Amino acid sequence: MENIYKLENKKFSKNKIINYLVIFAFVIFIFVFGKLIINFFNTTVEIFEKYSSYYIKGLLTTISLSFISVILGSIFGLFLYLMKSSEIKSLNIFANIYIEIVRGTPMLTQVFFVFFGLASIINFKNFGISISSFAYVTGVIAVSLNSAAYVSEIIRSGINAIDKGQMEASISLGMKKSLAMEEVILPQATKNILPALANEFIAVIKETSIISTIGVTDIMYNVNLVRGSSYKSLEPLIIGSMLYFTITFTLTRLLKLVEGKYDKN
Repeated sequence: MENIYKLENKKFSKNKIINYLVIFAFVIFIFVFGKLIINFFNTTVEIFEKYSSYYIKGLLTTISLSFISVILGSIFGLFLYLMKSSEIKSLNIFANIYIEIVRGTPMLTQVFFVFFGLASIINFKNFGISISSFAYVTGVIAVSLNSAAYVSEIIRSGINAIDKGQMEASISLGMKKSLAMEEVILPQATKNILPALANEFIAVIKETSIISTIGVTDIMYNVNLVRGSSYKSLEPLIIGSMLYFTITFTLTRLLKLVEGKYDKN
């Protein structure tokens, strides 16, 4: 018993020493780096207050471009799905090739291809279009074309998740295939498709950060402007990252809330 008691005391003493060392190390860390952290935080707040208009403009541009791109991408993605499901071989081949190319190449190259390709075909200055407006439009086109390839697969997966027996049963009851798709399959597939489309919107918000390379005044474009004006590199990037995080985190929480209510209903 005495040996056990001694061992327990040793363990207790050892744990106590470790706890004291951890506390001591934490105090040293705060003492050494505390002032640096506070100064860094204050500088970040000052930069945000001074250049808040830049960040707000970038935020609105990012959200609007992402929303428009997902809407257009969803429409084109639906057509791609119909072509891929078509019995016309040429349409089927085109849809498959398009989807594979878009999903197999970097989005940055697609953005450059659309921007410089359209710029070489259309002299936008002759139409009184500014470079920023042209960049925004080409950014929407590029992101929409990219999103369409993923949306078509989202639609295909959502519809394929429904048991094929339901289509066969509907046809056996005298319904046309198009009517069965509209009345039986799509209402059920929507439950699978809509959450995935919302996730696509969230993904597009993050992916659009690369369109700043063609001059679209999104969050990252304005982050770079602030970096150049303030002569600070890290603080503007942290503010930009927090904006992206705030948008995506909020949308993700809302999506889970809607999904929960949808499942209950």
